[in-house]
Amino acid sequence: MQEGHVQPAHPDRAALFAAYALDDRATPRVRMNFVMSLDGAVTLDGRSGGLGDENDQLVMGVLRTLADVVLVGAGTVRAEGYGGLRLRAANVEWRREQGLADQPRVAVVSAALDLDPGHPFFSEAVTRPIVVTHAAAPAGRRAALEAVADVLVCGEASVDPRTMLASLAAAGLPQVLCEGGPHLFGALIEADVVDELCLSLSPMLVAGSAGRISRTEVEVPRRMRLAHAIPVGDLLLLRYTRR
Repeated sequence: MQEGHVQPAHPDRAALFAAYALDDRATPRVRMNFVMSLDGAVTLDGRSGGLGDENDQLVMGVLRTLADVVLVGAGTVRAEGYGGLRLRAANVEWRREQGLADQPRVAVVSAALDLDPGHPFFSEAVTRPIVVTHAAAPAGRRAALEAVADVLVCGEASVDPRTMLASLAAAGLPQVLCEGGPHLFGALIEADVVDELCLSLSPMLVAGSAGRISRTEVEVPRRMRLAHAIPVGDLLLLRYTRR
């Protein structure tokens, strides 16, 4: 083996469950999950999926299995084609053994409520979706979405992340897995509610003009602690926790 080379490991589902295990399911937690290229790109051809591989998909499945609710922004729903999120049979069985519902809930955050009630996010959902918005959102759009989802009003003129998380926890969904996008991640950083970042570092150089995994108008430094760095194939699985 050459000096400085890390021998890639083979993906092991049981080991990944152990690596990302939650010691306390009752205490609310926000866990972020992103994939990023070596040079910092968050998308390839406009989607994050092009940066990952089967190993990244395996990790995503484990993280979703551990979550009570998968949280995404409206832009991510449109860009990534979210719809019909469904865990595979082995992960459903794991959840049953832990006394959890077969599938995690799925929630979308939208201030403008510019979501089509016929979008696959709603029409192909295996559990009733959740829409998170604020009191000043358009009433007509809200009424249309209430027909296909549970709507949580969290804030007066904008979505308040702390109110949102409290509302999810009150609904029995304290373990939140957020899959983006960058503006939602940025809002959660600003509110200082991010407990973990699970980052898959893709072995790709992309260049171009792709954005970062988080975005805000101002810098809001939050120092994290490295919990693990696991090579799986050519992918590096990084897990950082609140310091």
